[in-house]
Parts: sequence; C-alpha cells; structure tokens
Amino acid sequence: MSVEGALVRVEGVSREFQVGNQTIHALQDVTFAVERGEFLAVIGRSGSGKTTLLNVIAGLDRATKGHVYIEDADVSAMTDAQLTELRRHKIGFVFQSFGLLPLLSAYENVEVALRIAGAPSRERGRRAHELLEMVGLGRRAHHRPYELSGGEQQRVAIARALANRPPLVLADEPTGELDSTTASAIFALLTEIVEREGVTIITTTHDRLVMEKAQRVIELADGVLQAGPTYFERDRKQAISAPWKAPESWEAASRAETADRQPVEREPDDVRRWARPSQQQRRAPYHPPPSPREPL
Repeated sequence: MSVEGALVRVEGVSREFQVGNQTIHALQDVTFAVERGEFLAVIGRSGSGKTTLLNVIAGLDRATKGHVYIEDADVSAMTDAQLTELRRHKIGFVFQSFGLLPLLSAYENVEVALRIAGAPSRERGRRAHELLEMVGLGRRAHHRPYELSGGEQQRVAIARALANRPPLVLADEPTGELDSTTASAIFALLTEIVEREGVTIITTTHDRLVMEKAQRVIELADGVLQAGPTYFERDRKQAISAPWKAPESWEAASRAETADRQPVEREPDDVRRWARPSQQQRRAPYHPPPSPREPL
C-alpha cells in the first residue's frame, strides 16, 4: 500500500518496560501504515503488544524509539496539551469494558464527549440523537448503562467515539465481553460506519468474526510485526484446502465410533465404555456381602 497520504504511519516503533532487572520488549521496530477509510485488525496472542500499540498510536503511552504520525503530525513529539487536543478531535476510542459513565443516560454519555470538545448546545443535541439513531438506539436514549445489554452499551460507546467526527477510531478488543451473535452485529455496524462516515478503524481482536470483516489483518507476536500470512489466513487456507471427506459407509462410521468401547481397569467417565457382563455373570445369583459384626 502507498505510505504517502496514509492517515496513520507507524515507523520503527519500539516500547520497552523495565521490571526490576528485566527489560520487557513490548514492541520491537514495528512499521506499517493505514490508509483513510481502512478497517485494520491487529491480531496476536495475549501479551503480544496489541494494546501497547494502540496506546502508543493514541499518545496515551510514548514509544521508547520510533515515530507515529497521524495526518502527518508527529504524535511522538507532541506535548501533553497537544496530545489532549489530538484525542479530543482526531481520535475516538472504543474499549472492551465499554467505559460508559454509569450515572449518565445513553444520550448524556454521547453528549458529554461533544461538551468536552466545546461544541455548541444545539449541535450537541442534534449530533447525539443522530448517532444514537445510527447505532439503533434512538428509543433507548434515556436509559442508563445498567438498563442496557452488553451489546447496547457497546453501541453507545461506538456512538460516543464518533461524536466529534474523528478520522480515526481505535477499538481495543471491542467484542471481548460479548457473545458471538452480538459481536457479529457490532462489527457489521463498524463496517457500515467505515463505509458511511469514511472513518479509519484500527482494532485489536482475538475474534475470527472480526478478522473476516476487516479489510486487512496484521499480526503481532512478542512485540514483533509478522511478515507473510497471519495465523488466521494460514488456518483459513488450510481449512479451504482440506475439505471434509465422508466415510465409505455409515456402517464403517459406526464401527469407528464404537471401536474404543473396551473393558478398562478403572471406571471411565463415559458409560458407553463400561465392560459388559458375560452370560455366566448375568445368570449368577446375587449374594450380598456379609454385614460386619457388632463389637462386643
């Protein structure tokens, strides 16, 4: 992809943490670019550096070395005041735990982001209602977070992230606390937002549903950006190239299924594997064990 004109550029970024006498390399020389209107998924195992990467891009954490550019502005060189302005107007955040203010309604949670950014009162009301309608919660505007389902709370969080029309949304495991059906609906919504609002989304995820919907997937492993296909792409290719083969007959399948039903030394958990009594054992009369004698 073309680096020139990219909305986000990450160039040679490393982040190290000192824990006692040990140096933790959370990110190691990470370089990539994200174009405007792109939906990028960052995947990797827990501890691979995904959340650290988002924090560095947003200026919530500073890289040990390297640079991050958003709209050609060097985030790494900004002061704290400049970073605050950047996050208010250029970046929206969606968190795994929703991050809603519990005493505010859905409408107020969206409106407060506009209030902090200094938007006029009339604009705040119009924009908040518009966003709640867009995420399908127009009729739930006055409900507080505890009155909403997990999926509805995440929809409010997405509406809040879009309040100031940021060109970039950073989503850290946004479906981590949602069931698969709700997660699929949330990412269908994010895909629609990319197309409708022209927003760039960078999300971290373990969710394969998200990987399917993202336009591009990159992988981190121990803080290193992996070259070549991601493990998701490798698994998908393997699944496609190895189709399911039907058994020669259902009788053969049945024999294979019952092949392990043999007597065992200890009682197994699966009752199908219990040893069957012989014909002689079935005919033998039952003799209860003698009861122990009472002590004199």
